[in-house]
Amino acid sequence: MTDGLESSDAPLTVLFHEPGASWLWLLAGPAAGGAMAFIQTKSGSTMNLVVPLIFFAVVSFFLLIQVKAARIHTSVELTPEYLRQGAETILINEIVKVFPPATGDEVPKWQAARALGELTGVPRGRTGIGLKLTSDRTAQAWARRHRQLRAALTSLVDERMP
Repeated sequence: MTDGLESSDAPLTVLFHEPGASWLWLLAGPAAGGAMAFIQTKSGSTMNLVVPLIFFAVVSFFLLIQVKAARIHTSVELTPEYLRQGAETILINEIVKVFPPATGDEVPKWQAARALGELTGVPRGRTGIGLKLTSDRTAQAWARRHRQLRAALTSLVDERMP
């Protein structure tokens, strides 16, 4: 079943993509278990595999939850048809203008607009991009590589608007 944003003829070209988080963080679980095994061997006590296995399992489990959540809620995907920020998707046709980046001491009005996605604000480590939407609405798109997303959004909006 399709959500109406994709055509069944050909796959959409992804112009910009950020996954939100890397699965490499899960390597901290084995590192925590290895560190506990190392501490046990260097302390002179008997080697007990239960403690390193518990550290491995606990650290891996919590990081798995965090990475999965980050990949859902802080991922970004831009195609010629839509912009997806986390679990929210807006059509490119709804974007009227991409505001210039904030410069100087004065805070632009678009920085007080709601951030796209289901989060309460722009996620940490990301930079907001002001968007003017249809029906005189404003919103903030966001990304780690905000300059690349801004350039891609600007070119899409400029080629659509005369």
